[in-house]
Amino acid sequence: MSITREDCLALDASDPLRACRARFQLEEGIIYLDGNSLGALPHGVAEHVALVVEHEWGKGLIRSWNEAGWYVSPARVGAKLAPLLGAKHDEVTVTESISINLFKLLVAAARLRPARSEILAERGNFPSDNHIVESVARLLGKKTRFVPAGEIAQAIGADTGVVTLSHVNYRSAEVQDMARVTEAVHAKGALIVWDLAHSSGAVDLQLDACRADFAVGCGYKFLNGGPGAPSHIFVAERHLGSLDQPLTGWFGHAEPFRFDDGYRRADGIRHMLCSTPQMLSMAAFEKALDAFEGVSMAEVERKGRALGDLMIALHDERLGRLGCGLATLRDAKRRGNHVSLTHEAGYAVMRALIGRGVIGDFRAPDVMRFGFGPLYVRYVDIHDAVTAIADILERGEFKNEALAERQAVT
Repeated sequence: MSITREDCLALDASDPLRACRARFQLEEGIIYLDGNSLGALPHGVAEHVALVVEHEWGKGLIRSWNEAGWYVSPARVGAKLAPLLGAKHDEVTVTESISINLFKLLVAAARLRPARSEILAERGNFPSDNHIVESVARLLGKKTRFVPAGEIAQAIGADTGVVTLSHVNYRSAEVQDMARVTEAVHAKGALIVWDLAHSSGAVDLQLDACRADFAVGCGYKFLNGGPGAPSHIFVAERHLGSLDQPLTGWFGHAEPFRFDDGYRRADGIRHMLCSTPQMLSMAAFEKALDAFEGVSMAEVERKGRALGDLMIALHDERLGRLGCGLATLRDAKRRGNHVSLTHEAGYAVMRALIGRGVIGDFRAPDVMRFGFGPLYVRYVDIHDAVTAIADILERGEFKNEALAERQAVT
């Protein structure tokens, strides 16, 4: 029995998160399924940033570092984010980019295991992560070894000092068992750095309960912090006193305005800072987190899995016979909040789809990704998106040569 649009409308009517959609600015006629690359704009963010520009910057000027709390904003926003990560308020800060923070954590973790010569990482991870891994290894004179994510726990050796992998894979959406892998890492005396780029704001994270050592996450995907939103960094409380991070910028100094020649690290998570906070991005991110007020991350995870199950079921009904394949796990418990479909002309299909107002993204060589922000994506959106894909394929619309011309961002 096929899944109807009315079936999906009924699911929306009983959705515990249905009221959250009103917290976002969503254009009529657009189905937005790219929250895994850039989250939708929450209401109030634009107004808040305008207030910061006009009042705190325009009138407060330099005084706003003290009077408006700009100076302490990384810790304040980190504390606001921490409950969504299953972390203590003093274990999270918000600063810089995900690549910079990954670099900091890998070096700092390696310094905690100086006698061990290897960094173990995930083959098939987001390429930028592994570029950073290789750079850190060159810098520190370490070896690298890359294995598939599912083999990480068994691959840890006596020389492994640091392990890093993504909790949710950017392409397949496969979820790693954080508690099990972390336990295996610790059993061999190593430390682990988790990449939460496709996890923060999407799944029910429990960093402390899983005994994670370190983690880095993204502010502009499922947390809806805006393009280029600052990253977040987690350091388990037990490591805060001994960590020696490499980018000893002035915001990580104990007393930056003494302007001492020597570096004295700040206490706690503040030591992980480096540069002056980018306050307009920070202001947008802080306000965007209001969209999660009163929301259970367990419910967010449940709905994300249900949306994925629906798209996979509709793929089986309507798209498989039209040349699409599934590049995502069917088991919802092992899948994050996006579904990846394959097609030999996937880029052109996605371009045609976007032209119809259904927005996803593409990852070479043939993957069409659809990310579900559970706070604003509806079940009926999934139905209508699959209907549009099927129509594009049936009509051969994707064969238009102009659609195959690659844009800078895919």
